[in-house]
Parts: sequence; structure tokens; C-alpha cells
Amino acid sequence: MKILFSAPESNWADYRDLLPSALARAGIEAEVVREAAPGTVDYIVYAPNDDLRDFTPFTRARAVLSLWAGVERIVGNATLTQPLTRMVDDGLGRGMVEYVTGHVLRHHLGMDAHVVNPEQDWKPEAPPLAADRPVTMLGLGALGRACAQALAGLGFPVTGWSRTQKRIEGLRCLSGEDGLSEALEGAQIVVTLLPLTRATENLLDAARLALPARGAALINPGRGPLIDDDALLAALEAGQIGHATLDVFRTEPLPRDHPYWAHPRVTVTPHVASATRPATAAQVIVENIRRAEAGEPLLHLVDRARGY
Repeated sequence: MKILFSAPESNWADYRDLLPSALARAGIEAEVVREAAPGTVDYIVYAPNDDLRDFTPFTRARAVLSLWAGVERIVGNATLTQPLTRMVDDGLGRGMVEYVTGHVLRHHLGMDAHVVNPEQDWKPEAPPLAADRPVTMLGLGALGRACAQALAGLGFPVTGWSRTQKRIEGLRCLSGEDGLSEALEGAQIVVTLLPLTRATENLLDAARLALPARGAALINPGRGPLIDDDALLAALEAGQIGHATLDVFRTEPLPRDHPYWAHPRVTVTPHVASATRPATAAQVIVENIRRAEAGEPLLHLVDRARGY
């Protein structure tokens, strides 16, 4: 069996030893290579920022296994006829939970006022309890669900929204257009963990940004284009959105002259909310190869029609 590792050199340094070791532990005899004649390749481990764009010659390949959680860069590739999976690994999930819960607690507790307090103001005003701070999670996939459950475990009343109806114990789950408005209405903290599709681009426009409680916090570790940037800046200036913590952007790195950098009510983090962890990602890749060889359903198979 031949596995083509089609990703930048920095990724290869991480997986060069991990992937063969994981294959060996699973009892799979395979060669992991950086280059190969397309007709000899059985599986492609792929990073969407790689140079490979034409999958037509890979007539023998049984699946393309993405290293990224987001597949918007590849899902529309007409030459890709092989099954495509996205990455959902334990390390990625745990990292996202830590980022989201950390920033939700930061805004809930009003920590910025104490961390940066040049006037040395003494205002002994305790924050409300989590039970009094409604949180809305937009997106209830693997990452959104994990974050929503973690926040619910801390006592926050969490409303989750997804394109299709979900049932998750301990969460209020809504769906559809009317459900989106209901989910946003009165929320004091909104977290976006939706995939980027034609239906979700600019989902948070001026009308929807007007629905949360005045002064609400917005946290976006999902995809930059989910938010209409001009609408968000206007909502921040009007005080409708009290603070935005943004980890993802339409253009990355975020241009130095972008107004987000200098805005006093915007926190920019450089796409660090979470990342694929090679040690756990290698296990997911190997498990999918095992499944394909055994004729079992692949994990995290992408639905081309939905785009995720």
C-alpha cells in the first residue's frame, strides 16, 4: 500500500515518523511517501494549502484524508471524485474547548477591566453567575457540540443552533431560519463555530447582529467570512456588540491596516484557537485507512452537497 503525504514541508516534519509508527501499531503495511506516480497511490493525506490541485490522475486512490477541519478550499474541486474526509481529532477538539471556554469566562467575568486598569479604579462589583448569562453556540458539529457541552457544564444556559435539528442532552437546540433569530435573541455571548458555505457566508449581518442583548460579546474561532465585517464594526461603534474576540479572518494574516487591530473593543488572535495535533491526527488517519480497507464507513466523511 502506498500513501501519498501531500502537504507542506512543515507538516511532513511533524508526521514523517508519527504516521508510519501509527500504521505499524495498527498492523497496516504501508509506505508513506512525499512523491509517487499517481497511478500507484492508494490514499492521499492532504493539507488544503498544498500545491496539489488536480486529482484526476490518482485513479487508484480510495480516499483523500484532509489534515484540516475546514474543507472549503477543497470541497468544490471538480477533479476530486474520491471520498473526502475532514480532520476531527481529540487534540483539535480539546484545544477548541479550552479557547472558547477561556474567552467566554473572560467576558463573563469582565476580566479585561482588572487586567488593564491604569486609573486603578476600585469597583467591587461581582459578575452575575453563569446561570444568568445566556450563551448561544452557532454550529453544533463535533467542535461546537464539545464547546457547548463544556459551557453548559460550567452552568451557562446554552442555546445551540445548527442547519438541521439536533438533540443534545442539556442543551436547547434550534435550527432553521426562524431558529437562528430565536437563538440570537437576547444572547449575552455568541460563539460561532459553523463551517463556511454559501449559506453561512455573512450569516452575522447587520440584522442578526442587532438581535443579541445590547453589549453582547461575540467570539469567532470558526471562519472569518461568517461575519459581515462592516456590519460588525458598525455594531461595535453603536455599542450593540460590546466586544468581539476574533481568531479567523477573510484575509490571513490580517492586514496591518485593518481596523480590527486598533479597535479598543476587538481582540485579535492569530488563528490559534485550535490546531490539528499530529499525534492524535495520525491515529484518525490510520483508523480511516483501516476502515476503508475493511469496507467500513469512513469517519468524518464530507457531504459534498452541504460543503462540510
